[in-house]
Amino acid sequence: MEDVYKLIHQAAMGSEHAVPDEDRARAWLCRELGQLGAGPPEPLVDPISPDGGLVRVHLRPFSRLRLDEEALLVAFIRTGQQWPGSADRLIEYADEAIDLTHEGLLPLDPAALADYLAGLQAAGYPPVHHSPRYVQTYAPAYRVVARALLPAEILTAAGRTPSVPPQANTAPVTDGSATDAPDAVR
Repeated sequence: MEDVYKLIHQAAMGSEHAVPDEDRARAWLCRELGQLGAGPPEPLVDPISPDGGLVRVHLRPFSRLRLDEEALLVAFIRTGQQWPGSADRLIEYADEAIDLTHEGLLPLDPAALADYLAGLQAAGYPPVHHSPRYVQTYAPAYRVVARALLPAEILTAAGRTPSVPPQANTAPVTDGSATDAPDAVR
């Protein structure tokens, strides 16, 4: 359930929580790019908000295409500084996720998801880590960035790289418990 909530949180709140300062963000990006392992097929740019304004830039295709690391870093930091996160939007997305469970479009128990989200609401909607199962299955490596802040080089490359819908990778991962990321919550 934390993976559904993580997506909701990122789509509503952006990446502010993951940008402690420029030096740490740079070190984190360099370290992660240097340690990329195998992962499932993924698009370079993957929209995560309903309007497409926030995206995940996946680091494996980014690295394979040898795109400008500094440009991605600047877009990531600026997103953290400028994206207008909204708890109201988070609540709206959470309600939509619960509706999707009732419709059978999200393979989770509606009551369990509602209880999980209520607990997070009581805690002030904190950021969470991906579940261990999600990490093992998808090996996530990305940065959440406002699409409008991405340089033309990345957007152009995204237009040339085939998108792979998440459901094409493997079965959805929707259970497990939170895990620790090295320096920041992704």
